[in-house]
Amino acid sequence: MRYGLIGEKLGHSYSKYIHERMVNEEYHLIPLNEKEFELFMRKKEFAGINVTIPYKQRVIPYLDDIDALAKQIGAINTIVNDNGRLKGYNTDFYGLLYLFRKNNIRTENKKCLILGAGGTSKTAQAVLKKLRANEILTVSRNPMGENHISYEECYDRHTDSQVIVNTTPVGMYPNIDASPLDLSAFTQCIAVVDVIFNPIETRLTKQAKSLGIPAVTGLPMLVAQAKQAQEYFRGIILDEAVIDEITQDLLELI
Repeated sequence: MRYGLIGEKLGHSYSKYIHERMVNEEYHLIPLNEKEFELFMRKKEFAGINVTIPYKQRVIPYLDDIDALAKQIGAINTIVNDNGRLKGYNTDFYGLLYLFRKNNIRTENKKCLILGAGGTSKTAQAVLKKLRANEILTVSRNPMGENHISYEECYDRHTDSQVIVNTTPVGMYPNIDASPLDLSAFTQCIAVVDVIFNPIETRLTKQAKSLGIPAVTGLPMLVAQAKQAQEYFRGIILDEAVIDEITQDLLELI
């Protein structure tokens, strides 16, 4: 196995299609439980892997080197094996930044909410900082840390938030009827970004659109981060147009 994706549950993943469409080489989906994950990382029998829930932070102790941006974010989703030395990267940052820019979502001087406190939440925080958000609050069930709030506090004191980013798996297939937030109270919201890519439209983004709020989901982000991952894997540069091409192909297939 040269290239693939590790995670706990991968039945919903489009990564195999995306990577094989991008570069003509087999790409494997590798679901791993905790024990299997530890053994897999110790063996290092891969040239490059992508990493998803719940291992984006748990891979860090196995790495010999971490890219500066990934170190700043504190979450890894791409690992390159260079003759036994593992280097970690965060290509989710590129993918989420692409999603914001492609959809012309402006966060400069805006108050922003990030739903969830996992690895992708850290990436969202880095992207919002780069895009000059004025205030960034992380909403979680068990808030810990500066600028972290509970959902109760969010509803009580922060319904004036203007951009909302969902990084939780709430609403992901197969639990498509769930939503992490009721948007009806957020009357100043101008954009909702849900990083979930399956389903293509989540309950959260459906509600946003019903309220007249522009909303996007994460399929283009998934394709964009895969592009940068392949560039790290192979030391190549791919044309950005491939992101739109593969996204459109997937939308026709789904």
